[in-house]
Amino acid sequence: MSWEEKYLTIYEQSFESVDDRIKEEIKEKLGLHKMADPTVTIAVIAHNEENRIAACLWSLCDNVCSFPYEIIVINNNSTDRTTDVLTDLDATWFDEIKKGPGFARNCGLDHAQGKFYICADSDSIYPPQYIETHMKELIKSDVACSYALWSFLPDEKHPAWQLHTYECLRDLYLRIQNIKRPELNVRGMTFAFKTDLGKKLRFRTDLIRGEDGSLALAMKSYGKLKFITDKKARIYTDNGTMNADGTMMQSFLKRFSKGLRNAIGLTHSKEKYQDKDSNIIKG
Repeated sequence: MSWEEKYLTIYEQSFESVDDRIKEEIKEKLGLHKMADPTVTIAVIAHNEENRIAACLWSLCDNVCSFPYEIIVINNNSTDRTTDVLTDLDATWFDEIKKGPGFARNCGLDHAQGKFYICADSDSIYPPQYIETHMKELIKSDVACSYALWSFLPDEKHPAWQLHTYECLRDLYLRIQNIKRPELNVRGMTFAFKTDLGKKLRFRTDLIRGEDGSLALAMKSYGKLKFITDKKARIYTDNGTMNADGTMMQSFLKRFSKGLRNAIGLTHSKEKYQDKDSNIIKG
């Protein structure tokens, strides 16, 4: 059985219908990661994820890691029953009423106790050696941050074989992009760094998306940006961004066209990016 199958049994399932034995297992394991002096902080951001966050937390607290780690959740202005789920599981969680990934991730930094900080998203599930694989890179003195690959969960619109084909082509593009513009490969759901550096630089809070790559760009002068391609760090995440593009073919063509337009720029490093007005949080 593939590692993800266990967690998919409750992914997108209403929390009320989850077997009580599973709930108790998650609660018990989360309790093991409440500590005063962890080496690593795993900070999960959540906005209206009542049917997914239990699976996410289950996968994280199942991680096999030689470093003590805490798991905290940032509830980012949820209007569903996300906080009820967190309370029932006795998770450690904090409220951030300002909506936006930058605000949520900064809130996690403010409450982090670990020397190292690993970002996570509540609509994602994480492989059993995810934390350990990141830590092997983060403990190196010349590494500022690390980031890994991701796969989308299949559905009726996006069967597994189509997603696999798409991801093979995308991963090749990301490897090329990583040579000169590694910051463009960074996604918050697979991003990790030294906590003090994150607290010093902070996430931008004025962006709808891209707060992760923006912080990685700021970290370039402090050390290497390490791209982890090992499958031990490849996560599974919701394919909502692909669904927004329509069919699998429409999604592929949109991304392929964008890749072609940006191809020449990949040969040059960049120290600053111009943000589009449509990506700026107004007010």
